[in-house]
Amino acid sequence: MIDLRLLREDPDRVRASQRARGEDVALVDALLSADERRRSSGVRFDELRAEQKQLGKLIPKAGAEEKAELLGRAEQLKADVKAAEAERDAADAETQELLLKLGNLVHPDVPVGGEEDFATLETHGTIRDFGAEGFEPKDHLELGQLLGAIDVERGAKVSGSRFYFLTGVGALLELALVNAAIAQATAAGFTPMLTPALVRPQSMAGTGFLGQAAQDVYHLDKDDLYLVGTSEVPLAAYHMDEIIDADRLPLRYAGFSPCFRREAGSHGKDTRGIFRVHQFDKVEMFSYVAPEDSQAEHQRLLEWEKQWLTSLELPFRVIDVASGDLGSSAARKFDCEAWIPTQGKYRELTSTSDCTEFQARRLSIRVRDGKQVKPLATLNGTLCAVPRTIVAILENHQQADGSVRVPEVLRPYLGGREVLEPVAK
Repeated sequence: MIDLRLLREDPDRVRASQRARGEDVALVDALLSADERRRSSGVRFDELRAEQKQLGKLIPKAGAEEKAELLGRAEQLKADVKAAEAERDAADAETQELLLKLGNLVHPDVPVGGEEDFATLETHGTIRDFGAEGFEPKDHLELGQLLGAIDVERGAKVSGSRFYFLTGVGALLELALVNAAIAQATAAGFTPMLTPALVRPQSMAGTGFLGQAAQDVYHLDKDDLYLVGTSEVPLAAYHMDEIIDADRLPLRYAGFSPCFRREAGSHGKDTRGIFRVHQFDKVEMFSYVAPEDSQAEHQRLLEWEKQWLTSLELPFRVIDVASGDLGSSAARKFDCEAWIPTQGKYRELTSTSDCTEFQARRLSIRVRDGKQVKPLATLNGTLCAVPRTIVAILENHQQADGSVRVPEVLRPYLGGREVLEPVAK
């Protein structure tokens, strides 16, 4: 959530952010009104309580006639205090409810607009000319079936659409990717973490995933637990309700977990293969830093993502995501999109978001710097979303005979294999 003091001091900035997101600007004025009622009713409650306490001291000392009058006043004050408390609590609850609906403040450099209004910042690698090489590229599913690596038919039989099995070299390729990604993150100073896949509501809400993203979240009603769509959630909640000493920052974690997403808004999109699925594994980077360091850390996370994709020898571009396509927690987000040959376009493989103090305020995570205690900043960055990365590797490194060249960085994790060969039928 944002700082209420900032809202009071510069409401136009918050209105502009809401407008850039394509969100309800009227929410700002409703929140200002609720906050004013919360503060004024709180002052009235405090004044009445102070008068009540003072009256309590006078009654024992009063004469009979005065005591009767004071007792009458005390009875009225009791009712007034109760009413003021109820008014204060109701206004506070309304303020908190509205505050949780408000997205993070959009960074001023973010391009304004919808999904297609991003700005391209960089382009890396060379897109292969398969025509010049003399063959038509196969898509990842055809390649995966030739290699005995992907089985979507049995995935659908067992679990329904958008589920799959990784088999044989497909399973080995996932394990190689995960181990290589964790190795890179560990070398960069991240602490490896295996995180829970089920979290409590406060963890999911605290990271901002029960707002605009709620339709994509799986909820277990009987247990009131949520399946995470990213290990960002448990990694953000890891220090929930804690105060961290400033000299411990930055704290950097690399989480590996299964991820679950309903993909509720993606009917008819990417239905072939394993690009958009309900369950997948992912390695996620997560940082806790001082607020003044968040923009520099955001650039560092992006550099680590670029290092990873470059090591996989994939052509990719970096985009500055437009304001209307940001998640509610992100002030700014960079995506790295790899070229997918059979689609003829770049598709998102990794993403990194600067969430500033937004999640920390919701999760009550603070930093102690000398005598000052204040919210810190959190950032997240995908290092390896496994299925999409497999898609990009298979399509970009395929050869005319249906085999796939293994990037050098993965070979030590695949027993030295340089090529994945089609299996005999």
